[in-house]
Amino acid sequence: MSPPLFWVDEVPRAGSEITIKGSEGRHAVTVTRLAVGEELTVGDGRGSTAQCEIVAVTGKDALIVRAHEYTYREPPRPRVTVVQALPKSERSELAVDLATEAGADEIVPWQAARCVARWTGKAEKGRDKWRVAASAAAKQSRRPWVPEIGPLASTTDVRSRCAETIARGGVVAVLHEHGAVGLRELAVADAPEVVVVVGPEGGLDDSEISDLTALGASPVLLGPEVLRTSTAAAVALGALGVLTDRWATR
Repeated sequence: MSPPLFWVDEVPRAGSEITIKGSEGRHAVTVTRLAVGEELTVGDGRGSTAQCEIVAVTGKDALIVRAHEYTYREPPRPRVTVVQALPKSERSELAVDLATEAGADEIVPWQAARCVARWTGKAEKGRDKWRVAASAAAKQSRRPWVPEIGPLASTTDVRSRCAETIARGGVVAVLHEHGAVGLRELAVADAPEVVVVVGPEGGLDDSEISDLTALGASPVLLGPEVLRTSTAAAVALGALGVLTDRWATR
């Protein structure tokens, strides 16, 4: 099993030492119970990681590690943005968790027409919860990149983002149970970026589908099963990992 990952502000180069403290240090010392001589990975969430050895434990929330290998990994291509309609509260962070583990580069919360959940007056609080979920999921899955969490988007914002993506030569896939094509039929392998649009529990409104389709988006059917809004993005990202070079061994 690969060593656990902990976040730091700046990743040390080989031969350098840093102190991990605060919540990350506490998790390493008191929860994971790491000891001197054991290995761990530190990362900044922006592509840099270092394999380290613990050289000292200096308290219940602090330890000193020495880096012996530094790595920078470029973000995968094509870049994938998930536009996620707000799920119900109990599934909201689950959607972010799964999309992060599957490799989303950015996740945009969307107040779609049929969303049961409403972030009116609490958008930043909701966005902060998604950031925490993304950070935890990236750590769990040993990802060197933590996905960006965009500001709460209206349908007008989503239309603009999709139009800009298509204008740059990107692909917009609107996940829908009555989609006319599958992901493999889209030119995702050669696209510089892909936007995956996921509707809410009640489904996408007809006007949302027609508006995005008119811009050049493609309604896409992932498979024979009807997926929950919290799992659809992760399934789509898995398919994109196979259909593009995102999962290529590096």
